[in-house]
Amino acid sequence: MHKVRISARKFMANNSLSFKCEELMHMALTHPSYAQEKNAVSNNQRLEFLGDAVLNFVVAEYLYNNFANKAEGELTKIRARVVCEKALNEVATNLNLGQYLMLGKGEEMSGGRNRRSILADAVEAVIGAIHLDQGFDAARSFILTHLEYLIRETANGEYYDYKSRLQELVQGKDKENVRYAILEESGPAHAKTFVTGVFYKEQLLATGEGKSKKEAEQNAAEKVLKDPDILKGIGL
Repeated sequence: MHKVRISARKFMANNSLSFKCEELMHMALTHPSYAQEKNAVSNNQRLEFLGDAVLNFVVAEYLYNNFANKAEGELTKIRARVVCEKALNEVATNLNLGQYLMLGKGEEMSGGRNRRSILADAVEAVIGAIHLDQGFDAARSFILTHLEYLIRETANGEYYDYKSRLQELVQGKDKENVRYAILEESGPAHAKTFVTGVFYKEQLLATGEGKSKKEAEQNAAEKVLKDPDILKGIGL
């Protein structure tokens, strides 16, 4: 586990993080594939579970305290747009988190270091580790340092509903709409990953991955909207 400790210490040093129990950060950066390969007991899945709960609470608390004019339903939608794989992937990119992850050889060779779902899970695991090591206030500070701008942008309406936009475009041309179908499910029950395809007239246009079915659908629709060749192919 020496390699894991070096990687964790480099990550903490480069992101101004200091831990009383470094083992928690080692665990946060250890993907299940690495733990299985090395016959290690610890990986980041339990920390991810905890971090997800802390993250959801912090975002909900921030929205409640700062946007008194918004109703419960709207707050729920805003939180869902912030606590998502795409947003957490941005956090991971800003932290250069991918380069510090401990992955199994197969996961490494298949591009796991840049995979959205793995990076998003690792961010939640880091949040869980901070919460256990330094307490809730430290975890809240970390979350808001990296996500407050996105919470405010989203709450102020500066977000994009890719599914609705794609539907508008397609139905403006044709009465037939796109449809979505789950192509793959993986991961434990508390942290599933979904791969969804978006279809038009039985043609698969693109796939999207996410930690919920809705997020996977949004990511699939986004790919279609941002690819001129796909749009041209269906006459848009």
